[in-house]
Amino acid sequence: MNLRIDPTAATAPYEQLRAQLAAQARSGELPVGHRLPTVRGLAGELGLAANTVAKAYRILEADGVVETRGRHGTFVAAAGDAAAREAAAAARAYAERVGHLGLDREAALATVTDAIRAVYG
Repeated sequence: MNLRIDPTAATAPYEQLRAQLAAQARSGELPVGHRLPTVRGLAGELGLAANTVAKAYRILEADGVVETRGRHGTFVAAAGDAAAREAAAAARAYAERVGHLGLDREAALATVTDAIRAVYG
């Protein structure tokens, strides 16, 4: 696990930590089931306050990237599965909303294609 926090960056330390852990979980560098260090342990290792690490862990748990198993620790969850479930739920919500707005299938697909093109290029 290779983590670096830049104290001079405009991004808050908890967000730097969250982003790095999420990216490592997505890439497989941190495999599913990998036990993360304790909050205090990681805070000491990175020179951060325990609350900073705890905040990053809480957000990662809410995003489905990690799961806390009580006294047993915090582990990398099946992040890909969580992301796929969330994407499917968002797609369904979009489809239902544009249906209520009266868009037909072709218009709905064109709209989402334009949005994806705007985000991904």
